[in-house]
Amino acid sequence: MSWAPAPLPEVAELFAHVRAPWWIAGGYAIELAVGRPFRAHADVDVLLLRRDQRAIQEALPSWEWWAADPPGTLRPWAPGEVLGDDVDDVWCRPSASAPWRIQFMLDETRGAEWVSRRNPAVRRETTQLGGVSPEGLPYLVPEVQLFAKAHDTRPKDEQDFAAALPVLGAAQRRWLAEALETTYGPHPWLGRL
Repeated sequence: MSWAPAPLPEVAELFAHVRAPWWIAGGYAIELAVGRPFRAHADVDVLLLRRDQRAIQEALPSWEWWAADPPGTLRPWAPGEVLGDDVDDVWCRPSASAPWRIQFMLDETRGAEWVSRRNPAVRRETTQLGGVSPEGLPYLVPEVQLFAKAHDTRPKDEQDFAAALPVLGAAQRRWLAEALETTYGPHPWLGRL
């Protein structure tokens, strides 16, 4: 399954008319928060709230949408189908012969709060999930993205943490530390926060 990640300006153009909140996520979110690129990316991630999942089909009506059923099996996502709580990822491409271009992640909400899929006790107001780059791109704030990356960290997650650490303010560090401790107990990043 080959990937040719959509450049961020293309993602912004594709989602320009979407009324639901959305955010660049993954490593690109960290780069937008840091203000510079610092590593290669194999894909591009976009976060949507599960309640707004239809925005994918509406924004990309001529594209293919594939739901990642656990434990990681891709299947076509039918137009109008409501994805269950067990499906967190949707892969999209312009056609069957094209490489994958965008991966969407779906996260939960309870009222006005985002609820972590890793630990439902970790929550945040949805209005506090994102920042906006100087170019106008919405991105997932680094403390929330790093929390998502903290489970089974890979070398690229360590790179992202090291790059983001200098730009995290005291409140961001405190939120991340509390979320890590609540979810994982001792975590290697806690001592550096």
